[in-house]
Amino acid sequence: MKNKDVLLIFTKNPEMGKCKTRLAKSIGKKAALSIYKKLLQHTAQVAQKANSDKQVFYSKEIIQKDHFKSNLFQKKLQNGDHLGAKMSNAIADAFKENYEKVIIIGSDLYDLEVNDIYKAFQQLEQSDYVIGPAKDGGYYLLGMKKFTPEIFQDINWSTATVLQETLQLLQNKKVALLTEKNDIDTIEDLKNIRVFQQYLNS
Repeated sequence: MKNKDVLLIFTKNPEMGKCKTRLAKSIGKKAALSIYKKLLQHTAQVAQKANSDKQVFYSKEIIQKDHFKSNLFQKKLQNGDHLGAKMSNAIADAFKENYEKVIIIGSDLYDLEVNDIYKAFQQLEQSDYVIGPAKDGGYYLLGMKKFTPEIFQDINWSTATVLQETLQLLQNKKVALLTEKNDIDTIEDLKNIRVFQQYLNS
């Protein structure tokens, strides 16, 4: 029987100089790539425990053999001109596939736990939307029960106002907020994470 819930995971293909570019300015491209690979591994380990269907979206090309095991994750390509369009298209497709609850996450959150995903699906029982706020002003998780294309339009992506602008567009809706968490984007974001200390000292 088909699951009614789906978790969408957005990733960037791990290529030198193409991922974690802000971080690379501080610690170099090689170290930034190593960190991103660790983040992908962590995201896969957490996501595979979620009791929903799972789809992973690659930025450039589908990788058959990686941490996202093909027997657990359906593999797809991101489609759109910018992040908002890519997310919007992925979520729209999930609702066309008759999923009732759709949650999307990124792949640069080392403190993401499977409990966050459970909680998010749970919140959608009572709320129309669920958002996991990120400390940089964006969000690390977004979930909904109805496709809402307007929350992906006219947003200043990759800025400190993404969350604020999104909440403004949802001001008359029932929105549940999860615990704030820290995306890994800059060298400051690494400082309290033990596993990444080696990159700060090298």
